[in-house]
Amino acid sequence: MSSESLHEREDRLSEPTKNMHRAIVSLIEELEAIDWYQQRAEGSTDDALRALLEHNRDEEIEHATMTLEWIRRNNPHFDELLRTYLFQSAPITEIEKVDTGKAEASNGNGNGNGNGKESLSGGTTRSASDGSLAIGSLKETP
Repeated sequence: MSSESLHEREDRLSEPTKNMHRAIVSLIEELEAIDWYQQRAEGSTDDALRALLEHNRDEEIEHATMTLEWIRRNNPHFDELLRTYLFQSAPITEIEKVDTGKAEASNGNGNGNGNGKESLSGGTTRSASDGSLAIGSLKETP
């Protein structure tokens, strides 16, 4: 690992911090590769080359996802936030409002609905008095 990419002297950093740095740098590199392959594939005029570049892009997506999972497993705050935001169907900023307790009781137009529940777009509500974040309630029900 190149010490130039570190912001602090390597001898002042713990092994977990250095390993997290390695993972974050690797994630950045994987995301850059995804972007490069996507652009090259889209710009290609040869169908066989396009298919090859799309395959390579998808491999980089796999690598990025695996690296992100390692980061999640090794950083409790990443774990918490990824569990909050990923695989939700509600608008991202509404998930944030519910998670931080900033959602106002409303019926979707800014007016209180008087039933003790918070309304999110699409008619999704959660109880304001149960003490839970109720993030699962943001998922659409069939």
